[in-house]
Amino acid sequence: MKIEEIKILRGPNYWSVRRSQLIQMKLNLEELEERPTNQIDGFLERLETLFPSMYGHRCSVGTPGGFFERVKEGTWMGHVIEHVALELQTLAGMDCGFGRTRGTGNHGEYYVVFNYMEEDAGVYAAKAAVRIAQSLVDSVPYELAEDIQQLREIREDTRLGPSTGCIVEEAAKRGIPFIRLNKQSLVQLGYGVHQKRIRATIASTTSNIAVDIAGDKEETKNLLGASEIPVPRGSVVRTEEALKEAVDKFGYPLVIKPIDGNHGKGNTTNINTWEMAVKAFESAKTYSRSVIVEKFITGFDFRVLVINYKFICAALRTPAAVTGDGVHTIQWLIDETNKDPRRGYGHEKVLTQITIDQSSQKMLDDMGYTLDTIPPKGELVLLKTTANLSTGGTSTDVTDEVHPVNIFLAERIAKIIGLDICGIDIMASDLRTPIYENGGAVLEVNAAPGFRMHIDPSEGLGRNVAEPVINMLFPQGSDGRIPIIAITGTNGKTTTTRLTAHICKTAGRKVGYTTSDGVYIQNQMMMKGDCTGPLSAKFVLRDPTVDFAVLECARGGLLKAGLAFQNCDVSIVTNVTADHLGLSGIDSLEQMARAKAVIPETTFKRGFAILNAEDDLVYAMHQGLDCNVAYFSMDENNPRIQLHCKKGGYAAVFENGYVSILKGTWKIRVMKVSEIPITYGGRAIHNIMNVLPAMLATYLFKDITIEDIRTALSSFVPSPSQTPGRLNLFEFKHFKFLVDFAHNPAGLELLCDFIKKMDGTPKVGIISGTGDRRDDDIRELGRIAGRNFDEIIIRQDKNLRGRTAENIVSLLIEGINETKTSDIPITTIYNEKEAIQFAYDHAKPGSLITIMCDVVAEALDLIKGLKEKEDLS
Repeated sequence: MKIEEIKILRGPNYWSVRRSQLIQMKLNLEELEERPTNQIDGFLERLETLFPSMYGHRCSVGTPGGFFERVKEGTWMGHVIEHVALELQTLAGMDCGFGRTRGTGNHGEYYVVFNYMEEDAGVYAAKAAVRIAQSLVDSVPYELAEDIQQLREIREDTRLGPSTGCIVEEAAKRGIPFIRLNKQSLVQLGYGVHQKRIRATIASTTSNIAVDIAGDKEETKNLLGASEIPVPRGSVVRTEEALKEAVDKFGYPLVIKPIDGNHGKGNTTNINTWEMAVKAFESAKTYSRSVIVEKFITGFDFRVLVINYKFICAALRTPAAVTGDGVHTIQWLIDETNKDPRRGYGHEKVLTQITIDQSSQKMLDDMGYTLDTIPPKGELVLLKTTANLSTGGTSTDVTDEVHPVNIFLAERIAKIIGLDICGIDIMASDLRTPIYENGGAVLEVNAAPGFRMHIDPSEGLGRNVAEPVINMLFPQGSDGRIPIIAITGTNGKTTTTRLTAHICKTAGRKVGYTTSDGVYIQNQMMMKGDCTGPLSAKFVLRDPTVDFAVLECARGGLLKAGLAFQNCDVSIVTNVTADHLGLSGIDSLEQMARAKAVIPETTFKRGFAILNAEDDLVYAMHQGLDCNVAYFSMDENNPRIQLHCKKGGYAAVFENGYVSILKGTWKIRVMKVSEIPITYGGRAIHNIMNVLPAMLATYLFKDITIEDIRTALSSFVPSPSQTPGRLNLFEFKHFKFLVDFAHNPAGLELLCDFIKKMDGTPKVGIISGTGDRRDDDIRELGRIAGRNFDEIIIRQDKNLRGRTAENIVSLLIEGINETKTSDIPITTIYNEKEAIQFAYDHAKPGSLITIMCDVVAEALDLIKGLKEKEDLS
């Protein structure tokens, strides 16, 4: 077997709109294509032995053990690998259950698709599943535990921590979108101007000064003490001499900790001897130059959580420990404690397994114990100095027991420090009585407090502490979104996108939009090149100045990585024609339509999918959509339009020389086509078709008026600045140059329809073929050119995409020769710039030269340069 490629899908995709996190592996079974599982001796038995838990896989049978039945009957290895990849992740603490295996159309080649929780783990699982399947085929022993542990480590390295993760999950429940901004815990909630950011449990609303104060334990204690908050007596020391003075002043027992530490690192408690004090001092100095020495307060360790300056919950924290039974060693007791199913690796479960580190060993040494010591029955043997859950500690929810005075105290502390998400550590006998009365004290105030102890306490009621964070960042009624119009189709996407964005800008919106030539933020190009994929869309959605997004969504990005957004407000599908067939597993127009249909399928239920009523494949996309549907057509008498509008639906049509919006049985004439510059007085039929969905999409937003649309249509001029590479006409003294990006048969046919209506003879075409298209698609370009041009210059794209220049030229000439009625002069010049220069140098008076350009910016710069040179001569 051989893995041909692995793709990570991160959004709605060809396989599933709802399951946005999928691994797509192209797998070549090679000789195993001829050996289904029932023809491999012992395969099922080895599989059941290695993965007994896979009995739960129902597969298409629909009952437990269903997958094993399929293996027994005989299934192909791609299907087995799909299930192994899912089970590997599940065994490593990432419950995954969706998968599909489908043939690519090539013998022995399959797409194996399955979901993941962490993409690095998903990729590892794909590769490991192939190794495991091969070992089962070959009857070779396999160390499954190593893969599971590796997956656990990958999960812990890449996943959002429990605190960040629960906030993101709560945001998702509220319909608030999120974007992970790095591989750690920096996350954007919401889009554009409405976005907020979190890093763990620090939010974009959190005061930097407050975080700084909380990070300085001495500063925190001084501020609290000055406000009559009970805090332990203590001082800051840097030298051993100063440590001795502090010990003499405060007396034992003491606590020694770094001044700016966190998560209990470098902390030592209950110090009772000078030797312990010196060791604790050295330990704290590994984390900070300055060290706090303070009186050790006896009692229990409590954490109180305050969010948006309101008390939320409290927990009793207990350090990792074991209780002696008088029979077994400390090591045995630790091992037994770790068997608790609630304990796992890292953050995978409610509790973390207890491990023995240098600090634990020191604590045992101080007690005169080793791991082989058998402690007396009932003795509590503490193994950590702090009660952090990440080191094996436990937590008990005590929220309902907290005295009102302590609640007031906690909320006042948060205000004093200025922390809107605040964790307060209190040492006291309990929180049922005011700590002013029971001798308790506030030990620390924490920025970025961990939420895990409150979400999943070891005992007591779990608290949804993420909800108040989301309510603080996004008050009820706000979902952090900006409007998104998503546009797809074969031809007309870019012009429709640009025109839609122009209408929105005219209406006063701050627009970010993506096109096949770049990303624009408020009319400024930020990225150059083909920017129709998810990375470009995310660029717009991340921008904090944007309040409206118009996103061109092409086939390539969708198939390679999925969409960048889960939902859009309005979707547009312009058409589906023969282009890019034979690529990425898309071999037919029906499959292409299925890919394009992902965009309308992501439309909000309250939103609109705008579909081309004249294109059967596009029109059929309305079936099964959950959202509202509207249509556009060049014919107001189109039966589909008439039926739809009789039911009260919306449509946009071309009628009696106008572009109009139909609202049920009412007609709103928006503008005469002859007054819309982009239509060249109505001669550019394809641009009338582009106007219709753009006009309708923007009309559906209540703050965009008909007057805004009219103003925008009249000011959107076909030019290198507004429509680069789309019907850009340059008038030289004796001839004209027309630049267009037409790159497939349907696009060239529409371009030639426009050229027929233009003055100019002879009509010269500079054409090319794209290397990754089918042979007959390239021939068809030649046929269309042969029917419509008097002279032809054949050039080549910069990227030949797997073909030779000679092959492309020969296919184009074959097509030309099939249709010409007389000899058409054909010149071959591979370089685009040289072809343009040749056409310019040999232009006949009155001619119209049309170029199907490849690198739009370079072609336009060259032609503009020639025009400027002529104007100056």
